[in-house]
Amino acid sequence: MHEPYGGPDALKRFVDAAHGRGLAVLLDVVYNHFGPVGNYTGKYGPYVTDAHHTPWGGAVNLEAAWSHQVRRFFLDNARMWMRDFHIDGLRLDAVHAYVDRSAIHFLERLAAETEALQASTGRRLVMIAESDLNDPRVVTARDAGGFGMDAQWSDDFHHALFAILCQDTQNGYYADFGAMAQLKKALEETFVYDGIYSQHRKRIHGRPARHLPQHRFLGFIQNHDQVGNRATGDRLHRCAGFERARVAAALVLTSPFVPMIFQGEEWAASSPFQYFADHENAEMARMVSEGRKREFAAFGWDPSQVPDPEKRETFERSKLNWDEAGEGEHAAMRAWYRDLIRLRRGTPALNDCEPGRTLVTIDEEERWLEMERGPVRVLCNLGPAPREFPAPEGARIVLSSRAGAVVSDASVSVDPDAVVILRVN
Repeated sequence: MHEPYGGPDALKRFVDAAHGRGLAVLLDVVYNHFGPVGNYTGKYGPYVTDAHHTPWGGAVNLEAAWSHQVRRFFLDNARMWMRDFHIDGLRLDAVHAYVDRSAIHFLERLAAETEALQASTGRRLVMIAESDLNDPRVVTARDAGGFGMDAQWSDDFHHALFAILCQDTQNGYYADFGAMAQLKKALEETFVYDGIYSQHRKRIHGRPARHLPQHRFLGFIQNHDQVGNRATGDRLHRCAGFERARVAAALVLTSPFVPMIFQGEEWAASSPFQYFADHENAEMARMVSEGRKREFAAFGWDPSQVPDPEKRETFERSKLNWDEAGEGEHAAMRAWYRDLIRLRRGTPALNDCEPGRTLVTIDEEERWLEMERGPVRVLCNLGPAPREFPAPEGARIVLSSRAGAVVSDASVSVDPDAVVILRVN
């Protein structure tokens, strides 16, 4: 509630205005760490413990001495947003950084109190977790031994799709991806790493989630982390190309997951989304700038090409150019997203996310994929040559990323880096 933005009352007005237009508002909350400056909680109590360490330093104290009061602080904070500001739910940052071996995990307690608040207010409230655990307990109901979150982000789907589209299998977690078979598994079973060896982690990772409805997971090809954590903040169409970005949009919006779109993605915004910061402490600003350059130098980047997060131009460069949304390729991409959203909303089968309802066929060598979701067939060709797909009897084309696609002689020819969506009557 930054005061120059209007403070608490302005946020309340914003939420009310969104509700007046039929929009829900979810708030991104960070209960797993505090910032590098301005954190005075240690002056008041044991909010952080050195018994466990996270990428941000000591872990938030969720299980050690006096942790019941630390937990109460965060639980009350969550209730405040939903009760007093009428926020419709929370996105919980990096819950894998919660170190909690209590009999009742913090997430489970949060889910229980959210359910109680929902019952007392009569408003639907949701909890969405960002989790790197590949643990289905996060979104399993509390009475079935889970933590009771409504949904979590589906990172494996993003990584599998991104590695194929951008042919990036060298950096970080993308080293675990790159095969069409992994994208097939993500679409059908959600977790790719479900108890198998991870080269990136150098250990067995995950547990199967194939028994869970896939509306428990959010599917995306861009978000603030996946774009902002890249060295230059380049968006998908910069590394994959405009046509492959259209294919990605089709897979996201016809997948069995709840689709999520990143700001400006829907018109292939030309502006990057670069990591920027504004630390008043000069020493902290210097450390952040130098740390960013060292981080990407380790991946082979020229440090001089990495934008300085403390420079104002990095922030200005990342602003959306709203005027371009109605021009040229940007307008074409926006029309494509509108068509896909209309198809998703108007097709019951695309919103049937029960286990086993999504069937995917792939060819690893020729790099094509066919996804069947009820009467809908999604035909993707990421290979170098046109691909002939068989068309079921009565099939008609409802969307095509490139003009000219037709059903002929019980088949459909799909160009390289293109997608065609059929409906079987």
